[in-house]
Amino acid sequence: MFKKILIANRGEIACRVIKTARKMGIATVAVYSDADRNALHVKMADEAVHIGASPAAQSYIVIDKIMAAIKATGAEAVHPGYGFLSENRNFAAALEAAGVVFIGPPSPAIEAMGDKITSKKIAMEAGVSTVPGHMGLIADAEEAVQIAGRIGYPVMIKASAGGGGKGMRIAWNEAEAREGFQSSKNEAAASFGDDRIFIEKFVTQPRHIEIQVLADTHGNCVYLHERECSIQRRNQKVIEEAPSPFLDEATRKAMGEQACALAKAVGYTSAGTVEFIVDGSRNFYFLEMNTRLQVEHPVTELITGVDLVEQMIRVAAGEPLPFAQGDLKINGWAMESRLYAEDPYRNFLPSIGRLTRYRPPVEGTTAAGGIVRNDTGVYEGGEISMFYDPMIAKLCTWGPTRADAIQEMRLALDTFEVEGIGHNLPFVGAVMDHPRFTSGNITTAFIAEEYPEGFQGATLEDDLLARIAASAAAMNRVAEIRRTRISGTMDNHERRVGDDWVVSLQGRDFTVRIDADPAGSTVTFEDGHSRRVSSDWVPGQPLARIEVDGTPLVMKVGKISGGFRLRLRGADLKCHVRTPRQAELARLMLEKAPPDTSKYLLCPMPGLIARIMVEPGDEVQEGQALATVEAMKMENILKAERKGVVKAIRAAAGASLKVDEIILEFE
Repeated sequence: MFKKILIANRGEIACRVIKTARKMGIATVAVYSDADRNALHVKMADEAVHIGASPAAQSYIVIDKIMAAIKATGAEAVHPGYGFLSENRNFAAALEAAGVVFIGPPSPAIEAMGDKITSKKIAMEAGVSTVPGHMGLIADAEEAVQIAGRIGYPVMIKASAGGGGKGMRIAWNEAEAREGFQSSKNEAAASFGDDRIFIEKFVTQPRHIEIQVLADTHGNCVYLHERECSIQRRNQKVIEEAPSPFLDEATRKAMGEQACALAKAVGYTSAGTVEFIVDGSRNFYFLEMNTRLQVEHPVTELITGVDLVEQMIRVAAGEPLPFAQGDLKINGWAMESRLYAEDPYRNFLPSIGRLTRYRPPVEGTTAAGGIVRNDTGVYEGGEISMFYDPMIAKLCTWGPTRADAIQEMRLALDTFEVEGIGHNLPFVGAVMDHPRFTSGNITTAFIAEEYPEGFQGATLEDDLLARIAASAAAMNRVAEIRRTRISGTMDNHERRVGDDWVVSLQGRDFTVRIDADPAGSTVTFEDGHSRRVSSDWVPGQPLARIEVDGTPLVMKVGKISGGFRLRLRGADLKCHVRTPRQAELARLMLEKAPPDTSKYLLCPMPGLIARIMVEPGDEVQEGQALATVEAMKMENILKAERKGVVKAIRAAAGASLKVDEIILEFE
């Protein structure tokens, strides 16, 4: 077994690999850029080597710098994680030439499967069902439009060397094909140093289901069942689960056997993933093979009990797999929510800055017998940089059933405290309560169909609102008692806290009466229905763990005038708790209207203005491209929300803007 390995990556996956290496007694070497000098993976590793400037193109994907770090530290093997150099055959070949073991597949397999065009040709020759498309290289946007027309819209424009949703666009017409081709080409060049593009038919109402394979150097190959990755936004996975709620045993077996056959056909070893698109009749089509560890690998580990990183290291060391296909059973259900530094209230645009508060839920076994796991690469006080992928953490839960895993995820998300940046916790929390998701009736179009106008927060159902109202009443009583004890009265006697209150939230008023005792409070509503509330929450705590009628409820709590700011299940609620007279007067007060910004195009994220597509005096139509902002390796095209005339341009190409800085003004 290796004595020392280098992790040629950063963030949560570098931390993940270090944890397994430590468990195996293997020393680790981290590499880091200027931006990552104080990163968590650097702190966790036994050694760390500086490899260059902050942009990945000057550090993490420079093969010579990684090779120099290997030589300087005497590392015997390299784990590439995912992204960066993980599917770069030149890197694998350089390691081989230097006598350093690559903890991944052989370079010919990377070359064959890592290139989407080549992999599709191999799959077709092997008799694997593939999606119709154009496998050749495409010269320019006009040729892309011609090819798309022959295939038939909609089409998917994809970077040949792509991954993680980078360099990928869906086009429904000629204009989108022309625009999407150029954007995909630009993103592919920036992210992968390879701007080759191909086009395939976009299957509507698809499910994205992938098979995890593991192969050793002794001819053994197994599949560790499937993961459903259909909850996607901009072709980037957001929520994954294992197993899929859609597959039956026959389809699972067929997909698994086909994935192993493809792996064997290219001499594959190590962990890999074969991705399929599955239609409503359970017909499946090969999409691509990722010749590396996947971001969503934890859900497979949770349902199989197999440490995939450990097996990758053991396979690379020449050991045979310790199990056969028949040994791999599905145990329970697992969910993964990807926590991204992006603002769901601003169309999920990237957010950067300092994590002023970062308190993930406690990992391990829960009170209900489930499991919580959080793979992360950040810490409280750390910075979310504009140079890399915006992922903060991967929150995973396990339960005996799908419903159990979802419930564990709800509580874990509500417990997860993140402040200082925009993040998508509210959105994934809302999805966990969405009836279509909980039923398992999902496709890759789920987010586009269910949130066509973007995410503006969740609207909570009546029973949950009543539970929150009862909790707020009980919390308010605790806060009022503390306040009276602090202030007192002139004769040093405490003022009695009232029993009758009106709780206002989500546009509704709940009139309640509260009766307290040492074990908790009984909150009775106007209709006579009572809720039993118990909690050890005290004012000032940012997290309230409450039981309402014996069922757990977790809320993030902030103080506002006359009540609380409560966040849970994707909702951000202003909750006022007033006496009946105060509530009566509050209904007479007018709400302050927000400022009108409709005449401005505001920068929705911190980023670089790449292009301004209009000039003063131009008349623009709804949906017309106005400007392009680059942030976190992605091009974001800002489009007109309505018809108008450009009055003035307030920012130039090349300018670095903050959130809500004005780009242009309309008449």
